[in-house]
Amino acid sequence: MSYTRKIMLLVAGSFCLGSLFAKPVSVELNQGWKFKQARLTNWYPATVPGTVHTDLINNKIIQDPFFRMNERDVQWVDKEDWIYETGFDISQEIFERKNIRLDFKGLDTYADVYLNDQKILEANNMFREWKVDVKSLLKQKDNTLKIYFHSPVKIDMPKWEALPFQYMAINDQSENGGLLDRKISVFARKAGYHYGWDWGPRLVTSGVWRPILLEAWNDARIENVQVVQENVSKQAANIRQYVEVLSDKDAANVTIKVEDGVSNKSFATIPKTLKKGLNRLELDFTIKNPKLWWSNGLGEAHLYDFRTSVLEGSETLDVEHDKIGIRSLKLITRKDKDGETFHFELNGVPVFCKGANYIPSDNFLPRVTNAMYDKTIKDAVDANMNMLRVWGGGIYENDYFYELCDKNGIMVWQDFMFACSVYPFEGAFKENVRQEAIDNVRRLRNHPCIAVWCGNNECNSAWFGWGWKQSYVKQNPEIAAKIEAQFKDQYFTVLPEIVAQYDPGASYRPSSPFFDMDKVEDPARGDNHYWGVWHAKAPIADYNTKKSRFFSEYGFQSFPEPASVKLYNPDHKDWEITSDVMMSHQRGGTYANSLIKLYMEKSYKEPKDIDAFLYMNLIQQGDAIKTAMEAHRRAMPYCMGTLFWQHNDCWPVASWSSRDYYGRWKAQHYYARTAYRDLLVSPIEENGNLNIYVVSDRLKETKARLTVKVLNMNGTVVCSNTQSVQVVANTSKNQLSLKVADLLKGKNRNEVIVSVVLETADKNRYTNNYFLASQKEMAYPKAKITRSISKVEGGYELELQSDTFARGVFLSLDGIDNFFEDNYFDLFPGHPVNVKVTTTLPQKEFESQLKVMSMADATL
Repeated sequence: MSYTRKIMLLVAGSFCLGSLFAKPVSVELNQGWKFKQARLTNWYPATVPGTVHTDLINNKIIQDPFFRMNERDVQWVDKEDWIYETGFDISQEIFERKNIRLDFKGLDTYADVYLNDQKILEANNMFREWKVDVKSLLKQKDNTLKIYFHSPVKIDMPKWEALPFQYMAINDQSENGGLLDRKISVFARKAGYHYGWDWGPRLVTSGVWRPILLEAWNDARIENVQVVQENVSKQAANIRQYVEVLSDKDAANVTIKVEDGVSNKSFATIPKTLKKGLNRLELDFTIKNPKLWWSNGLGEAHLYDFRTSVLEGSETLDVEHDKIGIRSLKLITRKDKDGETFHFELNGVPVFCKGANYIPSDNFLPRVTNAMYDKTIKDAVDANMNMLRVWGGGIYENDYFYELCDKNGIMVWQDFMFACSVYPFEGAFKENVRQEAIDNVRRLRNHPCIAVWCGNNECNSAWFGWGWKQSYVKQNPEIAAKIEAQFKDQYFTVLPEIVAQYDPGASYRPSSPFFDMDKVEDPARGDNHYWGVWHAKAPIADYNTKKSRFFSEYGFQSFPEPASVKLYNPDHKDWEITSDVMMSHQRGGTYANSLIKLYMEKSYKEPKDIDAFLYMNLIQQGDAIKTAMEAHRRAMPYCMGTLFWQHNDCWPVASWSSRDYYGRWKAQHYYARTAYRDLLVSPIEENGNLNIYVVSDRLKETKARLTVKVLNMNGTVVCSNTQSVQVVANTSKNQLSLKVADLLKGKNRNEVIVSVVLETADKNRYTNNYFLASQKEMAYPKAKITRSISKVEGGYELELQSDTFARGVFLSLDGIDNFFEDNYFDLFPGHPVNVKVTTTLPQKEFESQLKVMSMADATL
């Protein structure tokens, strides 16, 4: 087999040959790769971008680590060195260019790179981009590119052993990797979750995880365009644009032109002089009456196509296109009567942030396709989210992720990649991190979605609030002082200086949660991670009283639904949550299992079997987070953000996610969709009264009709109240207060359901159901649910009817090639519900597979 490939010159657009070959070109080296274990001789075909693990899977050398307990069998992989190699020819047109370089977008992690047997690079950071001039080393034919990946374990173990103390890294599953207590993850600039987390496996990857590009040009090329929005209003946007041009020569007859790539309208055309080397050129211009970029729910996320051209005389040397959203987006923290505000202001409007925390979508990152990113962001949009927090134990995401957020109005809280650890921030490590931060701030700063840069996840809490500092002081005060000095240098000096220099005007936070140096969380200032419910075993009802200016983390765990469990654990006998297989996919261990069961025993009736347990644990998770989301929104404007943990999974697992690894929505995601709508109607019992809050994210006042009904299980109305209300813009208000005793009319609390409906003048309908007793106490009768099925485009439409109230109606099919437009919903007698189901199943198979159950079906 030949691993040599001829590089083809691919360019978009239509140009004459003279113009075509004057402009820079870029081709991806993604064909003809092979790999081998460094100490062995057998070569195997490889996929680039990819990982060692996925190549071993593809060559049937290891089994899928996500299946059953196979993760245990692949822990040897990260202790070996690996070699990747390809051969290539270069077209004459590229070979004759004056400048040729290799651009390594991502090497994971310790890699020596050789071109034609000459070492050209020693990489040591997964998050950095490496560019190497290779003009002098290239041949037109028979080039060989070899990458030697060193075992991260073998590289970093000596660093751990050389220290008289250890840097804490609580989520590093070193014992699962056979390393005992040697938590070495802090020494590698590599995704922390690869070493394990309390929702993820230990799969320490190596490989070419992002593309390798061969770039060629003559004379000059655009290296970077920075768009600084200095002042933005509805009337005008003042733009300062910096264009970095790499030039081979001094040139006086140069023009920089910025145009709208859609309308061809000129924004600026300015003559400039180039000096040999890297030039940073400034252009200032104003866009009058700009179309502003808005977050999801507030308006169009309009994007301009800024086309920046460098011309020498009449010849275009290079062109770059940037999708730019014109907006003013600031984090506002100012003193107020309660403490200090914490809210994001978009185009002068305070925005209540509704969303989730996002982790990488797979342990094997190159497997995350654009289609998967599309679904990830679409699921956020469809759940009415306007913010995702890119969490600090994962990666600075691919460009496409941020492009989707730009396009869909999803603001991004962007952590730097540090989480739940302390790091050796000095010497070469410090400089490596500094370059990593520069690379990623420069790469991402033009995206309108970026709302804030944040130094880390929970490192400040760990050091000052979890007892870490005291532990180090007790061991050795000098070591404690050293680590604290490194900590403060990292998050309070170096990273904020980089943000200020490379993304001026952007907001920065040293940590999350955070309100002040040397402090732990304060409900009156900063953001909070609230884990009283779950980790501290507080009642779910405590979500209603816990205060914060911004909840950037909170969550409640669940296993996936049975159809998902079946994909990674097909043997039903292994479904008990204490089985070895299920425990392998429960990284919270027996502690997490016990919490799921503890909360269920307190609040829900006993499930009749494991399938019922899996169903009920999803309802429980959904109910818990619904309680939190509504409470946080009711508390606005004191509270101005709610980001639950977490939006997704990196493998099939019991976790806090609202969408499981396969992308299937859990009850929590369906409930979030309702709780995050532009209007929320939220009933809650307080001091003997049923208070009906209406919360609005709309920027204009809304007229509406509010109806509160109390119904018994057979649908008979016990009590009803209807009022006209004025819904004030962008705030929360208690619109109606009713005495619970008057509503019951002598009925028991467990015999009735409160149904609240808000109908707006623009014909939208917002509903919510409320229970005056715990789910354990509710007297749900067995429901007979009938269904009728109609064929529609893309699948089927179900009409479901029940003879009595049915709580949490759950619909399921096997596999993952399906989606239920609604699920885990309540069904009242006499009020049929229509649900569209997307599936490719033939109708007979669909009817036989479809399962329908409710809460009463799941209990003994």
